Amino acid sequence: MAAITQPTVPNTRPQDQRSFLEIWGPRILIYLVLGSTSLIMLFPFIYMVTTSLKTATDVFRSPPRLLPFTPINAFYEGQELPLYEVTMEDGSVVQMVNTGQNERYGFFTTPDLINVDTPRDSAITVRVPLDSATDTGTTQDVGGEAFDVYSVPMEDGSTQELLLAFRGGLSRLVDPNNPEIVAFENPLALPTVERIEFRWSNYEAVLTLRNLDRSLVNTTIVTFAVTFGQVVTSLLGGYAFSRMKFRGQTAVFLVYLGTIMIPFVVLIIPLYQIMVLIGWQDRLVALIVPWIFTAYGTFLMRQFFMSIPKDLEEAATLDGLSRLGILMRVFVPLSGPAIATQSIITFLYAWNSFVWPLIIIGDSPIENHVLTLSLITLRNAAASEPNIVLTGAAVAILPPLILFVLAQRYFIEGIANTGLK
Repeated sequence: MAAITQPTVPNTRPQDQRSFLEIWGPRILIYLVLGSTSLIMLFPFIYMVTTSLKTATDVFRSPPRLLPFTPINAFYEGQELPLYEVTMEDGSVVQMVNTGQNERYGFFTTPDLINVDTPRDSAITVRVPLDSATDTGTTQDVGGEAFDVYSVPMEDGSTQELLLAFRGGLSRLVDPNNPEIVAFENPLALPTVERIEFRWSNYEAVLTLRNLDRSLVNTTIVTFAVTFGQVVTSLLGGYAFSRMKFRGQTAVFLVYLGTIMIPFVVLIIPLYQIMVLIGWQDRLVALIVPWIFTAYGTFLMRQFFMSIPKDLEEAATLDGLSRLGILMRVFVPLSGPAIATQSIITFLYAWNSFVWPLIIIGDSPIENHVLTLSLITLRNAAASEPNIVLTGAAVAILPPLILFVLAQRYFIEGIANTGLK
């Protein structure tokens, strides 16, 4: 009877492992590097947001912590007092409150444990209330320093002559649930009982008490007006330079585009004099009208319109549409990415504008201020409250950040499309 043999399967596992490492090894390394770099870049923003939700005391805590913590309080004899974690002699940890009663204690040690240079750093043998220890009236010289000798009662009922390292006051702490449990400690050296709590009230305080609500409204009005104005003028200018033929078109476009090269500092004085002449000084309109024209936006729209096939425009002309109708019904619906790109860039510029508002409305009443000016006032008024200052900064940063996150797809698509011929 012939034996049936099974076909042998070649072992390809080592090759598969090499292929996996060759393909995914570099990718995993790249992802780790990019993820670590992104975390480093985002950490200041994350710290700003978390600090804006802290108390002023928690901000100054050392070492600093990322998350906001709030002390937990307990009621004792009609008062709300913070809780401390106290380690008892048996090793158990009890949550206690400071009654505010202090008692003088003596910290005693032996001659071989005394720290002559810094007695407070000595290894303490025992600590007892000074009233319970008896001064022998003698001193002992250790390393050229004289220390008082006391007769100190020990836990086993005996007494021992020890050196007084230093004196100090300790606070009386009790368990609010069981006042019979008492301990004497230094509250500054005890950990407080805390919980993670986000103080959203900081944002309410900044918006209502610090007058940032009015500044936020002014900034929103100015930003949307400038953004809308620039998009409209850019659409009109971009269409004119891309589709309408007239004498000197190229020269006019180059001159107009060349205005981008003029530094803003050169325009400050003449622009300020024009605003004063018109009577727009210290008025929000001075933050809107001079900035609704932009050569960059016109260039952006022109480049995008040139990529639109002329057949669409010719078909619209045969249907009887005017130039404005072609622009509104054909070009604008197709220009979503370019309009989104222009809107985001203009929004960020108008929202974060500082120099021009400082010059033209810096001396006006606070009701006319925008966010960038109000943040300066907030920084000076709340210099001792960095959590409030960072709350104001978060209020100024979050709206454009949210807008960019929501419109980033259009922004990237617009940048890519405007670079194509």
